[in-house]
Amino acid sequence: MASERSALAFVIGYDISEPRRLLRIHRRMCRHATPLEYSIFLLIGSEADKDCCLEEIGELIDPRADDVRCYALPLRGFQGRIGRASLPAGIVWTGLPAAMA
Repeated sequence: MASERSALAFVIGYDISEPRRLLRIHRRMCRHATPLEYSIFLLIGSEADKDCCLEEIGELIDPRADDVRCYALPLRGFQGRIGRASLPAGIVWTGLPAAMA
């Protein structure tokens, strides 16, 4: 992964039509990014990190049936959440970026 100074943030989401392929893609995505929901991930890294991730996922999908999308987040953009917390009170997952913990 890139150093903190040069790190970029990307949101990657997917809609995979076949359950076995969905599981393979989810496992592969977990190697590159932090899951925010089952099919939504936050990738903190460089353009090369993002390209590597998408290239690996591209080899696993069926382009006629599946959909993968990647969005760059602004470098100094607002990050927050509303609604139910993703982790119970008092539990801190250090794998999450500080803004999401």
